[in-house]
Amino acid sequence: MARLGWVSQSQSDHSEHRHKSGFETRAIHAGYEPDPTTGAVQPPIYATSTYKQDGVGGLRGGYEYSRSANPTRTALEGNLAALEEGERGFAFASGLAAEDTLVRALCRPGDHAVIPDDAYGGTFRLFDKVEKVWGLEHSPAPVSDPQQVRAAIRPGQTRLVWVETPTNPLLTIGDIAAIAAVAHDAGALLVVDNTFASPYLQQPLTLGADVVVHSTTKYCGGHSDVVGGALVVRDLDLAEKVAFHQNSMGAVAGPFDSFLTLRGLRTLAVRMERHCDNAERVVDFLSGHPGVAQVIYPGLSDHPGHEVATKQMRRFGGMLSFRVNGGEAKALQVCERAEVFTLGESLGGVESLIEHPGRMTHASVAGTDLEVPADLIRLSVGIETAEDLVADLDRALG
Repeated sequence: MARLGWVSQSQSDHSEHRHKSGFETRAIHAGYEPDPTTGAVQPPIYATSTYKQDGVGGLRGGYEYSRSANPTRTALEGNLAALEEGERGFAFASGLAAEDTLVRALCRPGDHAVIPDDAYGGTFRLFDKVEKVWGLEHSPAPVSDPQQVRAAIRPGQTRLVWVETPTNPLLTIGDIAAIAAVAHDAGALLVVDNTFASPYLQQPLTLGADVVVHSTTKYCGGHSDVVGGALVVRDLDLAEKVAFHQNSMGAVAGPFDSFLTLRGLRTLAVRMERHCDNAERVVDFLSGHPGVAQVIYPGLSDHPGHEVATKQMRRFGGMLSFRVNGGEAKALQVCERAEVFTLGESLGGVESLIEHPGRMTHASVAGTDLEVPADLIRLSVGIETAEDLVADLDRALG
């Protein structure tokens, strides 16, 4: 069986590997060939900033300086590309670093982007406070309605249609194939933030997206011990633009972070299955609790995006939100009383987390059209014993 080695591979190698191997096999083997000298099955951590050249310009495997390329990062990038069924992956120091690099690679001052009307707070802040000053305009649109996305596009000016699905924190579902058609009809590229779903549950590039974005801090890393981001593209010309800006802007993943993220990806499939199992148990409990006004989870048959999610996702994920009776004060109380669910930002780790989006992850959108309900609680359901998670929420709800 051919594998993707830790040195750069051809497009045909990528294609051969991903078509012959299942997801779990790719997660464990893609991106790295056992070390030819020692036989090490794990990629070494290449803690080096520079590389000896065999004469001026004589590079070994294309390596000259670790901002441009590092073998540990190359292994991670090859693995991500294989899992998302893309042509090339890029690893960054954070998810927002990946987003900023992508925007500057593909847009110019005066261009326009469409973003979700319930986007992750950090993404909204990036577009509204950083890219806007640089000259990029943006308009929000509900990802659940391709026609409203079409209406938000400015013909000849819109370069990017940016989608999260599921969105953070309202778990809105966008039809990736339908939105891809809308974006491409307008000459724009479709970017899908796949962080909530992970590559295991959803592969947007196979549905027509041009670029996939990840905060690899979350499910890809999976252990709350590393911060990182990634881009995966399906077009090699697009890859060249991203590669130039990755090197020029320099917000790359270091070798230690790359190693940790790659380690996490190897168990992604089994972790996601447990995340989904536990989330479904929690949803069942919350749906029948008198203190809960609404449960928001794509796996529920009454979720507006349930049918689309069923079509494009393997399962419905480990993220859910719910609204409580009693308003913001009650929501804050529940967050503070939880014990097994740790009060904290981020998501996608093996441990369960609880947070109040309005005061925490989405404080940056307060007072805007993207403001989230004050009585909303977001859960990242971990892989603990499901009965313990249910009992903890039962105590916290009072």
